[in-house]
Amino acid sequence: MYLLNTMPRIKSLEDAKALEGQEVGLSDWVVVDQHRIDQFAEATADHQWIHVDTERAAKEMPDGKTIAHGYLTLSLIPVLTSGFVEFENLERAINFGTNKVRFYTPVPEGSRVRARGTVLQARRRAGALMLTSEVRIEVEGERKPACVAETLGMYFFAESV
Repeated sequence: MYLLNTMPRIKSLEDAKALEGQEVGLSDWVVVDQHRIDQFAEATADHQWIHVDTERAAKEMPDGKTIAHGYLTLSLIPVLTSGFVEFENLERAINFGTNKVRFYTPVPEGSRVRARGTVLQARRRAGALMLTSEVRIEVEGERKPACVAETLGMYFFAESV
């Protein structure tokens, strides 16, 4: 995974606050192929033709390809961003949700995507560190991102932050 400079290390609230406003990572490219799209359709029971019917997409979709589900694109965030920040003394991490998600451009089958992450805010909440980040999912060759999400993560340390 390609990271900007060196991987930031967080062991305290102060370390996290120092990252506010900073881009902390850029992932490798990941291919979103039809197999991945089909697996997501099976897992979610979302079999809309624009995602799974390759023959119809070849005739009716602008690029002649199926497109990934928006929520598939969103669901790639944890794996794409997992190496952006290293936590010291971490007991557990919890996905707390999102404040805002927007889908700007489709992800055609066979496209490569990557994530770019920026820490927006770090604060103490319920005995944990809550990080609010902006994650942009970029599609190779596209000007607009596929997805921009403001994510919330709760990080519980062995020692109080």
